[in-house]
Amino acid sequence: MKKLALHWQILLGMALGVAFGVLASAMDWGDFVGDWIKPFGTIFINSLKLIAIPLIVASLIKGITDLKDISKLSTMGVRTILLYISTTVVAIVIGLVIVNVVGPGRGLDQTTRDNLLNDFAEDAGARITAASEQADTGPLQALVDLVPDNIVGAASNNGNMLQVIFFVIFFAVGLILIDPKRAQPVKDFFDGVNEVVLKLIDLIMLAAPFGVFALLAALVVEAPSKDLFFALVKYSACVLGGLAIMVLIIYPLLVRVFTGTSYANFMSGISPAQLLAFSTSSSAATLPVTMERVEEHLGVDEEVTSFVLPIGATINMDGTSLYQAVAAVFIAQAYGIGLDLGDQLTIITTALAASIGSAAVPGAGMVMLVIVLGQVGIPEVGLALIFAVDRPLDMCRTVANVTGDATVAMLVAKSVDKLGDPKERKLDDYYVEV
Repeated sequence: MKKLALHWQILLGMALGVAFGVLASAMDWGDFVGDWIKPFGTIFINSLKLIAIPLIVASLIKGITDLKDISKLSTMGVRTILLYISTTVVAIVIGLVIVNVVGPGRGLDQTTRDNLLNDFAEDAGARITAASEQADTGPLQALVDLVPDNIVGAASNNGNMLQVIFFVIFFAVGLILIDPKRAQPVKDFFDGVNEVVLKLIDLIMLAAPFGVFALLAALVVEAPSKDLFFALVKYSACVLGGLAIMVLIIYPLLVRVFTGTSYANFMSGISPAQLLAFSTSSSAATLPVTMERVEEHLGVDEEVTSFVLPIGATINMDGTSLYQAVAAVFIAQAYGIGLDLGDQLTIITTALAASIGSAAVPGAGMVMLVIVLGQVGIPEVGLALIFAVDRPLDMCRTVANVTGDATVAMLVAKSVDKLGDPKERKLDDYYVEV
């Protein structure tokens, strides 16, 4: 009997989900998939989101209090932010180079453009309205939004993760500063909660192959008209090419050069989280698995994973920033608008700021893209040109986001001497017999 590891189980579930989705589309089983298959995918995503906040609270408090020195927290924080910003800038530049060389929007047929604008005008309008509301806020609104007025209310919504992280860091710092004897019971409590949450991740991941099967089957059935995709093949290729360079070359190269971890070990260690990110299109939903894989399979100390990865899930959007850069230039090309060097530098700075501030914005990627377009004078309604392929590209750029988080965690761990040998838990390989 052959045993199948987790990443192969997930890949098998994805392949079967796509195949079943294609069959369901051909047989007109859309209602059946929506009523009886898709809900299981939704349940799987919800179960991951369910433990995201408890995981962040428990692991971050444990990680910070284990440091026992606020100066270490400051050092780790500065390095984390600088590395996240650096990888995001690299991603944006790669996207701009590719889209300018390939020119996917040049010569776009007027009829195709009109069809896309008409089909997705309503969706584009909703994002433009949300972006307008965001733009009307003051310059320090992002700072104001960082501090919650009610931690219970903030913790009730995964979209407020930055607020939760702020409170937890604040709480953990206070825990370090009080008498160690009084702090120890509180620390022991959260250590126990952290162990429970990690065990819940083990249990949830047993259902991962079935969850991704349901998600992919529903995605295929609900895909928009296939004819529209042909007009966007070059645009999609530019985004996917840039993401591939980041995921398959830049991140593994950084890990190899600065930590000595081999390409094969890095990719095999993070691959289940990548596959889950692809299926869920959510860095937050994937966060529990990312933390588990980076700590147990890549050897990053829990002190680092519990601090670096929750922050990365909210502010590190390398894949999203690359996509915004490609999309902005593509839409400009489609409208025949020339962008000079100054405009493209504006795209870099705006996309970078958007990647950091997008966590508090509903529909973050698309909404912030509207702001990027407005900064360089590109018609915001052009957003409708890319809606047809946004969902599959969103899945791919989430893979880049998660891989970037893992990369930075390893680099930070190496810099503070917290990178060791992988320590897998006993039930962590998730084997099934076939």
